[in-house]
Formats: sequence, structure tokens, C-alpha cells
Amino acid sequence: MVCSMVSALRGEGLRKGVAMTGEMTLRGRVLPVGGIKEKILAAKRAGVHTIVISEDNRKDIEDIKEIYVKGLEFIYVKTIDDVISFVFE
Repeated sequence: MVCSMVSALRGEGLRKGVAMTGEMTLRGRVLPVGGIKEKILAAKRAGVHTIVISEDNRKDIEDIKEIYVKGLEFIYVKTIDDVISFVFE
């Protein structure tokens, strides 16, 4: 939602081929979410190659078999500023 609003305000689109998941606090911290394996598989089926995800979910990615994450790039973020810097560059 935040990236959609920033996109509308800036009048520019987000980087192509990127998926993201996570929740944000009112102070801009990106929180971890559950169901990471399922979200990764869905993104891979959709042709996404880069996934922006909370730094706190790193351990979840490391627990997933290599076959599921092969060919994917993970961008680990801590704040919404990190997300915006990546998706609009």
C-alpha cells in the first residue's frame, strides 16, 4: 500500500519484476510475516525474480530448500525507507 501511494505521489512506477511482502509499523519499521514459502512459490510462478522482504524473515528463507529459492534474489529491508530506495531506483 505504501509503495502504491508513493508511486501515485511521485507519478512514477515501481521497478519491474519485484514482489514484496511485510507489514509496516506507524514509525516505518518493516515487520516479518508468515507463509513465506507459499508466497515465494506464488511469486516464482508469476515470473518474479526479486522479492523484497523483512530482514526478520531472513531465517525463514534460509530454512527453505534451495530448489524453491533458486533463481530468486532477496532484498532484505528494515524500514520503509529501505523499500522505497530499492523499488524506485
